[in-house]
Amino acid sequence: MPAPTQTNLEAALMIFRAYLERKGLRKTPERFAILEEIYNRQDHFDVDELYISMKNKKYRVSRATVYNTLDVLVDCDLVTKHQFGRNLAQYEKSYGYRQHDHLICTDCHKVMEFCDPRVQNIQNLVGDMLKFNVMHHSLIFYGSCARDLCENRDEMAKERQEAQVSMQE
Repeated sequence: MPAPTQTNLEAALMIFRAYLERKGLRKTPERFAILEEIYNRQDHFDVDELYISMKNKKYRVSRATVYNTLDVLVDCDLVTKHQFGRNLAQYEKSYGYRQHDHLICTDCHKVMEFCDPRVQNIQNLVGDMLKFNVMHHSLIFYGSCARDLCENRDEMAKERQEAQVSMQE
């Protein structure tokens, strides 16, 4: 994910402020601090990672405020929520960042991003053929990464082998 720009953060703050006003929601310093923390991150994150990161930086936010603010940020399209096959939602900033897709290692759970213009071409072609206005898409490939340092590969392979042996008995 590319580094944030001050322009993206400023625009996201303006969009968020306008959204809160339009919806009649309170414009609290905690909500804006959460948005800034997200737009200063370079990775996908879950609620607990964001909460702990903010606590470590001495922000006074509750876990409930983080959850609720993330829901609002997803609703106003400043943050994207993903379910990458685990029972844990992951998030990433979305304003000012190009459409991309994901590769998920099923061993170490590393999330990798890629962008291929052919995916957009397929989306446009299918939309045109079926007279369908595609607003967004999600493409996720699952597999095993070939990195030498895949943290869980050996442990996961051992667990799968043990499971197969116990099924055969």
